[in-house]
Amino acid sequence: MGDFYTKYEYAKKMLETELEILIHSFEEKHGYTPVEHVKSRLKSMTSMKKKLEEKGYEFTKENMEKHMNDIIGVRVVVSFLSDVYDIVSLISHSPNIIVKERKDYIANPKETGYTSYHLIVLVPVYLENMVEYVQAEIQVRTVAMDFWASLDHKIRYKFHESIPEEVKREMEEYSKDIQELDKKMYYLNQIMSKYQ
Repeated sequence: MGDFYTKYEYAKKMLETELEILIHSFEEKHGYTPVEHVKSRLKSMTSMKKKLEEKGYEFTKENMEKHMNDIIGVRVVVSFLSDVYDIVSLISHSPNIIVKERKDYIANPKETGYTSYHLIVLVPVYLENMVEYVQAEIQVRTVAMDFWASLDHKIRYKFHESIPEEVKREMEEYSKDIQELDKKMYYLNQIMSKYQ
């Protein structure tokens, strides 16, 4: 499994570097950076094994590549709602990243109220005498969405996916509050832009 994992480490570095360049060029062009922070991780072998077993698959390289989109995970956290779509556009137009799939959970939130924009991308890894495209997941969200996603994850972990109805209802309500806050912050940003 060593070579397999090394390939993903290379792909993670390639993706981190490409995102850093894209964000820096955006900042130079527009005079500000919309990004609060970028966080990336590589799923551990233990975590991959557990996820495959939960899905009913044997722990093999082939199954990892076929059934897991998020061996590499990158989260880009931005200030305002409009920044999410600016960053998604930036990534989509990069000549070094191929967007394979899009999931707009902002336009279509999950039932718990989770919101974020997910991209499944292919990243080129230059190996000896060949180029291989490695899959990764990029999540783009606002600070408010990131706060909500963190709570959503903790609640799901605590209840092992079978969340009581009362908790689900509260989560949905609080999610609406978070979405409303993002709209207000976007409006504030529009007002501020008049004075720049």
